[in-house]
Amino acid sequence: MDPRGELQITRVYVDMVADLFHYGHVNFLRQAREYGDYLLVGVHADETVMSYKRRPILSMEERVASVEGCRYVDEVVSHAPLMIERAWIKQHNIDLILHGATSGLERPTPIQDAITGEAIRP
Repeated sequence: MDPRGELQITRVYVDMVADLFHYGHVNFLRQAREYGDYLLVGVHADETVMSYKRRPILSMEERVASVEGCRYVDEVVSHAPLMIERAWIKQHNIDLILHGATSGLERPTPIQDAITGEAIRP
């Protein structure tokens, strides 16, 4: 609880392509949700994805709908940036950013400023 007696909610953010949504995606989102009370998921646009791998098979609308259908997800943001900035973090009231790895969820680390490399707090 915060000093005013209000319940504090930890907003967790993850981003993904979510193409051909499957069990591994659900497991990743379940693990991410365990770090907070509210899970915000950013889904990357085709153009963003194609900067580092092939074009997604499913459309943005299909990928967003698949993620929205997952019970662990509270909110989905389409066209999420690949590199998020401090202003975007504040705009979405993000408390914790997690990143997926092939073997699951990477251990959370402090958010780092992309320019200075210094740890920042949202």
